[in-house]
Amino acid sequence: MALLAEHNVTATPGRRVLEVYDANAYLGDEAAMDAAETQVVAGNGYHLYLLSLQPDMEVQMTIRIWDTPPTPPAEAEGHTDVSVESETGILVVGQLDRGPADEITLPCPGVYEGHAWWQNRQAAADYYNTTLDQLTDDSPEDQLTEAWNNCPVTERYVLDLACTRELDPVDEDDL
Repeated sequence: MALLAEHNVTATPGRRVLEVYDANAYLGDEAAMDAAETQVVAGNGYHLYLLSLQPDMEVQMTIRIWDTPPTPPAEAEGHTDVSVESETGILVVGQLDRGPADEITLPCPGVYEGHAWWQNRQAAADYYNTTLDQLTDDSPEDQLTEAWNNCPVTERYVLDLACTRELDPVDEDDL
């Protein structure tokens, strides 16, 4: 298996959610978002939702394109199979209530399949909750920002994908 491309994005999971979707797929999917509540990562084929346990600290997202995706590493907290179709060849990494974090150009338009896996999701949430519990009315205003910037762990999500098929050409008579 050969790594064809790797993209690293830093994003903040607005309302605890990160999204990955084709640049032309603007509509969300409530059922897929609900499924992410139990699966951590869920999608509808055009839109993936990744659910963090905290809404304010930056997370690292890596999207790797392979000729054949590798197995998730043993140190992953969890993983799940994913699929996303990109008709434009451009994926957007979105921060649900904060807008796009970045756009990623894929090697070609098509259907990409593989898996998502994550690390330090629970540790970041524990740090987040402990920090909030330690706040007092006398805490300096910038204490939270400083705490979020100094989290001792990096919450990380990785999408390991491979293009499994090109898209069927659109018949102009169907438009």
